[in-house]
Amino acid sequence: MNKSSPPEARFSINLIINNKNELLLLKRSDKLELGPGKWGFPAGHIQTSESPRECAFRELNEEIGINTSLELVRTLGPVRDSFYGGIYEVYLFQYLWFGGEIILNNEHTEFAWVAPEDYNTYDVMPGLDEDIALLKLWPIKYLDRNKLPGHLLADS
Repeated sequence: MNKSSPPEARFSINLIINNKNELLLLKRSDKLELGPGKWGFPAGHIQTSESPRECAFRELNEEIGINTSLELVRTLGPVRDSFYGGIYEVYLFQYLWFGGEIILNNEHTEFAWVAPEDYNTYDVMPGLDEDIALLKLWPIKYLDRNKLPGHLLADS
């Protein structure tokens, strides 16, 4: 499928970074169809009746709970993914974490605050490296270059 075709699905993806430059990763349940047992971001499908921002907010509440203090720093999108061949349209939401209590739903089994130098020790879902690179949260040297499209590598 080319990137001029309508997307097969649309996603809002939340990247939350704390004051130590660590990203919040959630480990997906082994029972899930998409990415079982892999680490990912709080994210989900954009429903027909909602905007990308509404979806991002809904997914944050569902996946990490409502007892958090976050500030939306920036957004990016729509962007067609490179990893899956451009079939998905994604909207990225970058937040700064100020604190709170993370309460996971049944889609996730644990969470971790991950420093750039430890990121590659996690078995992450496809596309995470691309999301981090698109928002330029960490230098490319911390990401798997094999998981990044050429245009993002050219920026490094």
